Amino acid sequence: MIGAEIAVPILLLAAWWFASANSTNTFFPPLRTILTRLAELSATPAFWTNVGSSVGNLALSFLLACAIGVALGIVLGTVRWLSWFIEPTIHFFRAIPPVALVPIFVSLLGFGNETRILAITLSAVFPVLISTIDGIRAIDPERVSVGRIYRIGRWDRIVTIALPEAGPRILSGVQVSLITAFVVMIASEMLGSSTGLGAMTLLAQQSFMIADMWVGILVLGLLGYAATALLVLLRRRVLRWYIAIRQQEKNL
Repeated sequence: MIGAEIAVPILLLAAWWFASANSTNTFFPPLRTILTRLAELSATPAFWTNVGSSVGNLALSFLLACAIGVALGIVLGTVRWLSWFIEPTIHFFRAIPPVALVPIFVSLLGFGNETRILAITLSAVFPVLISTIDGIRAIDPERVSVGRIYRIGRWDRIVTIALPEAGPRILSGVQVSLITAFVVMIASEMLGSSTGLGAMTLLAQQSFMIADMWVGILVLGLLGYAATALLVLLRRRVLRWYIAIRQQEKNL
């Protein structure tokens, strides 16, 4: 499985290399030229400043979105009367395309780094929030009753019953949140920011520095792939028991 996951990107890069090898199109330079330019840029402090800004904003915003989404999802999943008041508002804002929120935050709060983090966090919180609510509500009531019979405290019930039961759904929402956070990160950097890979890519395009633009696109793709791969590995480790059960069910 891991070999196939690595082989596909390598095959795509190989296809890109051969398809662009003899390209004379200004807007589609050979991959060799792009990699050469990547090596040149990677020797400059500005390049790593942009990479660090993007990775930092993505990591912080994603972790905040997961923490807020899981915590609020547990509350709304267990306290029904509260969810009746709040869920309509959640579904209203969830229906708005995440990228459309970026100009609103910039108009209200300016172009600071805090604005980008807020925009990414609030855009990415909804998938994990909704999946947590659904996961908590899908818990077997008998397990909860057994916990109460044995007088297990509320916090212990959440840790030992609720989270393991809802874990598969929560982590599915976490994966969607990561994708959303990545997309909004790029959009927020392209709109009025001077740092980050998104800003670097847009500036290169506007300056007609096509190789630099492709470097930005390539690095963003590699960053997104690496982040997704790490999350998939974490999901497999955390849900090892769940994956084993599903495999046994398939073999029956």
